[in-house]
Amino acid sequence: MIACLRPLPTLFLASFLVACASSPSSQLGELPPPTQSSVEQLLQQADQSKPEKAALLRLSAADQAYRQKDLGQAVRILEQTPLDSLKPAQQIFASTLGAEIALARNNAKAALKSLNHPSMQHLGELPVQQQTRTQLARARALEADGQRLNAARERVFIAPLLSESATSENHESIWRLIQALPQDALSVPGEENTELGRWLALARATKSAGTLALQQAAIDQWRAANPQHPAALQLPAPLRKLRELASQPINKIALLLPEEGQLASVSRALRNGFMAAHYQAQQSGQRPPSIEVYDSSRLTSLDDFYRQAQAAGVQLVIGPLEKPLVKQLGDREQLPITTLALNYGNASQESPPQLFQFGLAAEDEAREAARRAWSDGMRRGVVMVPSGEWGDRVLQAFQQNWQAAGGSLIAVVRIDQSARLAQQIAELFQLRQSEARGKRLQSVLGGEVTAQPSRRRDIDFIFLAATPQQAQQIKPTLAFQYAGDVPVYATSHLYNPKEEQNQYLDLEGIQFCETPWLLNASPIDNLPQLVGSQWPQASGGLGRLYAMGADAYRLAPRLAQLKTMPDTRIDGLSGSLSLSPDQRIQRQLPWATFHDGQVQRLPANSY
Repeated sequence: MIACLRPLPTLFLASFLVACASSPSSQLGELPPPTQSSVEQLLQQADQSKPEKAALLRLSAADQAYRQKDLGQAVRILEQTPLDSLKPAQQIFASTLGAEIALARNNAKAALKSLNHPSMQHLGELPVQQQTRTQLARARALEADGQRLNAARERVFIAPLLSESATSENHESIWRLIQALPQDALSVPGEENTELGRWLALARATKSAGTLALQQAAIDQWRAANPQHPAALQLPAPLRKLRELASQPINKIALLLPEEGQLASVSRALRNGFMAAHYQAQQSGQRPPSIEVYDSSRLTSLDDFYRQAQAAGVQLVIGPLEKPLVKQLGDREQLPITTLALNYGNASQESPPQLFQFGLAAEDEAREAARRAWSDGMRRGVVMVPSGEWGDRVLQAFQQNWQAAGGSLIAVVRIDQSARLAQQIAELFQLRQSEARGKRLQSVLGGEVTAQPSRRRDIDFIFLAATPQQAQQIKPTLAFQYAGDVPVYATSHLYNPKEEQNQYLDLEGIQFCETPWLLNASPIDNLPQLVGSQWPQASGGLGRLYAMGADAYRLAPRLAQLKTMPDTRIDGLSGSLSLSPDQRIQRQLPWATFHDGQVQRLPANSY
């Protein structure tokens, strides 16, 4: 951090900022001055100048190339001006520029490394303009690296030094970073009475409130307690929009689920979770909407249903669950009532604006695994998925996210027959070639040669989508094939909460994503425990459906918020929920690992 940004007594602040804005000392060196010259002109002047002047001109040329988005030329010019040959002010300028170029190339870790140069200890002695440029680059790099809280902290510190136009953008960026943090990251010891701590308190207040009206009340209460805080003086834009949305409450909901047929048990779990959330809201003193239940298994016409629902005063439909019905809704240009379907239609289908879709999609978990692996520094991966349509969908979702981030997909293994699994893994890690090399060596040298097969080393990790039985075979097979140390990221499908502890021993070290409901990862919400005491099956695999039902209820009053404010994220019991541009609810999930037969939750990784 830089000295000029530390909190200071008010009487000394003005004179301190003047000191920060003064020119660097001769020991620090000069900064490249603003210039209207072209890159070519600056380089020509550098070639005709003495070393110290030439370095300044080359830094200016590199900066000009960067501003013109010619990143390759900017890098080449910087490489011609080694950092060690520069004075501290110029080292800071070059390191900051290097970080900006790295960010433009989506390489956050390289940007942070560049900003960690020893010369940064002198940043507080440079003009304010350079301080703000460097600190904003650091904030952007931290955000790109998934360190949202640290990025927000940087922006809070730099705020007093920004121009009026930049202050507003920085203000909104702080809120965007803070509100994207998971609930358990919003309490930081020692920060309670700081400016950052009060930003965190505002986010806690809005996340804890279950309805728009309660959110608005929480915001008003926070503003009354913190009248001089920047967010109280100027509410972030998303919070200003909440007041308008809060004036349009939902008073009646239709729950459209099948009571008979193949989906009856799924429907029952969803309905129980939904109604449990409804009763919890009643008991907490809220005024929840009334619920009218309709049986979709007896439905003869969607048009008749919507006419009946409209006549009953329904403002929102939750359901249907059946995929064919969701596809029918997706084919329409308009719906008479806003609808949150509990399944997905065709991905390529352009749905009516009144239709939202929510489900426990395996694709969400595949995207989540790609984000987690990338954030952990993985770059080269292998995918193992079952053969068939389901595996194809999971693979496509992972591949799209992974390659969009810049990751490399080395191979795809289709899990089909258990008997072939060992051979597939051996072929993947090229163990047969290693064994053949050992035999050739033995033939050349004669006699016995001790040669342990070695696997290929260009695989950073494996993404696995498999059943518990498949996973329990795969992990030991990896160890047998000398690949037991390769990290494995998996979907929740390998985890059965009702399994005996010894069944998890063969899954040692596998990391997997799972709903907060089953990981007890929602510290402020006791609904899973209350429901589990009433319906024991809610603590097993069906818990995912109970969580989805509860989240469907909690999403009901906030669909307009998700649509109007695309950056909004709701901490639910089936995951952290957001809305995609095609109005599908997407989930981010917490992570856990298997250790000594136990499931251990992993720390949040804010990416």
